[in-house]
Amino acid sequence: MHMKYAVIDIGSNSVRLMLWADGPLYKSICTTRLAEGFAHSGVLSQDAMERTCRAVLSFAREGERVGARVLAFATAAVRSAANGAAFCKMLLERGVAVDVISGEREAELGLLGALGGASGGGIVDLGGASTEICVRAEGKTAFSVSLPVGAVRLLDRCGQDAALLRRAVDEATAAVARMTVPGKLYAIGGTASTLACMRLALPAYDASRLNGAGLPADWLHDTAERLLLLGVEERKAIAGMDARRADVIAGATLLLASIADRLGCEALYFSDADNLEGYLIARGLA
Repeated sequence: MHMKYAVIDIGSNSVRLMLWADGPLYKSICTTRLAEGFAHSGVLSQDAMERTCRAVLSFAREGERVGARVLAFATAAVRSAANGAAFCKMLLERGVAVDVISGEREAELGLLGALGGASGGGIVDLGGASTEICVRAEGKTAFSVSLPVGAVRLLDRCGQDAALLRRAVDEATAAVARMTVPGKLYAIGGTASTLACMRLALPAYDASRLNGAGLPADWLHDTAERLLLLGVEERKAIAGMDARRADVIAGATLLLASIADRLGCEALYFSDADNLEGYLIARGLA
């Protein structure tokens, strides 16, 4: 009998679940905006913690109902917040232990999930409060950085102001080394999946069609400029748009396009496999 795992990623914008039994059975997502307001306050709001806690517990119970072992990890918002430990205690008291991972480990997990055993390539994991970039060359990590900027942080800092967003993105990506990625550069996370849906004009997420979808750098730049000219409600009418991301998508696309430029990539490729799979691989469970 195959061991079952319910892996929960507590992100800054959303909580995700992967049910695994000798391979991913399915993934679910719940947008909770844990990092909402964090850029200004440095703490997680009580409302954001409560709604995120409810999502985590719901996913944990879903896993338990099918006999899965629950494994939960948290990323940028929790590791950076002054009250991150209090949030973890809240969950522990309700039966879910949380592994708070560093930015560097987060990048490595994304790389493990997307690249598997490939000797070269890279990932960009654009989250709500941070962005992880990791490049592998000849089987070894050649570059890894965790940028303290993500889709929700950009919204909190800059709103929909194009000039402020460009300035924030330029400042954030200055830490990205100019290099050649020896292989494909994969984009993972909610921004990447939304852009892949937009690229293919898909009305709903379909991993079989989206996995490996190309996101050309020039298309990313053009899309960012188009999104900046539209209001949030207007963006919701775009084919493939996830309405829950309409307010954060413009700044996030600008950030992804800038990273592609810094890494000299003509295109990024969406990967459905990400840090959820990487977490199991890193623990020797997959």
